[in-house]
Amino acid sequence: MREHYRAEGLAEGELAARPMEQFARWFRDAVRTADEGSLYEPNAMVVSTADAGGRPSSRTVLLKRYDDEGFVFYTNYGSRKARDLAENPQVALLFPWHPMARQVLVTGTAARTGRDETAAYFRTRPHGSQLGAWASAQSTVVTSRTELDTAYEELAARYPEGEQVPVPPHWGGFRVVPRTVEFWQGRENRLHDRLRYVREPDGPGWRVERLSP
Repeated sequence: MREHYRAEGLAEGELAARPMEQFARWFRDAVRTADEGSLYEPNAMVVSTADAGGRPSSRTVLLKRYDDEGFVFYTNYGSRKARDLAENPQVALLFPWHPMARQVLVTGTAARTGRDETAAYFRTRPHGSQLGAWASAQSTVVTSRTELDTAYEELAARYPEGEQVPVPPHWGGFRVVPRTVEFWQGRENRLHDRLRYVREPDGPGWRVERLSP
């Protein structure tokens, strides 16, 4: 199976000066495409980590914020990805916007967000999601679905709708500070455009390089 891309290309002269500005442009395009019904969850990204022994793992996580400093997501600090990042902060992100024939690939390092930032975001989550952060010891083995549902029901009784749920101490954010950000645009004949920002080692600037497809 092979898709023949016919999308317009991506030229160096079209790029923003900084990668997060370019990401903002493409993310807005992805949101519009999602609004039209042809792209599901434009903020979904594949987060790839590796433990201290180099064993990799990947999973889909929702991007919750991006700014000049990087990309932010939230998780249980006992999860596999969080344990990996505690041992090895190197991380890769992938935004697979296939209906647009676009991808964004990021490499960088991850660090925990501050508790104030975590608490501010936690308060914006739906009540059920707040309870879920307590109910699930993410990535651990459970005996059955019933065990998980029972834990949730007990929390729902303790913190009914409208009552403030405390922020779990074992839950919080990671900010991925990018080292490289690649913008991939599908083209005809597999001659895709791949433009990658690379952070300069001795300063805050970025250089752009074109990769062969």
